Amino acid sequence: MKLTRTISTVGVHCAGEVGDAIVGGVLNPPRCKTMYEKPLYFQNEADDIRKLPMNEPRGRPAMRMNLILPPTMLLDTGTVKITEPVTKLNLNTPASLVSVTADCEDGKCKAVAFNDVPASVYKLGLPVDVPGMGVTSVDIAWSGMHYAIVDARSVGLEIKNANGPKLIEIGEKIKQATGNTYIPVHPGNDKIRGVTTVELTEPIRQALDSTKTAVNTVVVSPGRFDRCPCGTGSCARLAVLHARGQLQVGEKLVHQSIIGSTFDCHIRGTTTVGGLKTVLPTAKGSAWITGFKHMSLDPSDPFPTGFRVGYQWHMPEPSGERVLE
Repeated sequence: MKLTRTISTVGVHCAGEVGDAIVGGVLNPPRCKTMYEKPLYFQNEADDIRKLPMNEPRGRPAMRMNLILPPTMLLDTGTVKITEPVTKLNLNTPASLVSVTADCEDGKCKAVAFNDVPASVYKLGLPVDVPGMGVTSVDIAWSGMHYAIVDARSVGLEIKNANGPKLIEIGEKIKQATGNTYIPVHPGNDKIRGVTTVELTEPIRQALDSTKTAVNTVVVSPGRFDRCPCGTGSCARLAVLHARGQLQVGEKLVHQSIIGSTFDCHIRGTTTVGGLKTVLPTAKGSAWITGFKHMSLDPSDPFPTGFRVGYQWHMPEPSGERVLE
């Protein structure tokens, strides 16, 4: 059997969000001096490596693929030796170096806390005129990506599955309108600019034991939900809550996703980056291995980078033409 490419993956979900990890079949990108340059190489020069596992028939809209190996997979597969009860390691990511603390028991990784990059608020209550919706108040924050954060109540919706299609539609409208209103630029790297993702939120609730909880959902373009509470999205929200005086250093926030899964989050401290007041956020959750897979590409396959079907991928075909990805 002749194959053009074979990619090996470990299936993982974190609080419901699929985050499979590529562990073989992809070479380290050449000419890259930093981690930031590596995803740019794949994006600009080797995007077929992303498309092959992500597009149908091998992938689906509601998934993501990692080339940076996630901690649970590293530990549970024995790639990194487990030290009980706590294993500590550092992950070099395109955003920055991220430190990880894993709770381990009986040879298994039970939960992982990661100290995200400093999270900053660029704008609070930015008025954005959204077509068909009017002016909407948007908070802009950074925590590895630029987020546009909006109270779901302000657009007349509750975060629940029954409202899924409407939440997706509104989230994408807000993202586009925000991009037409304001372009956030990272103070340390002016190539990192623009809003990547919209996060819809509900107000903080306080339990009888004084624990603060809140629901959110992150709308990932071109139109799906992050199944988990979103690690970087949770950290961006910590920055906004702190800026509004609703969450103090050391206070715990239990952040809940649209499917009910949770992350435990807190602010370790504060600092200043590029003239912006920032918080040092931590998010903690659990992940599970779901399987092992070898993907292959036959040279005669008519879809060498896969394909997308419009009703699932929200990808309208230009001029009525068939589009292959």
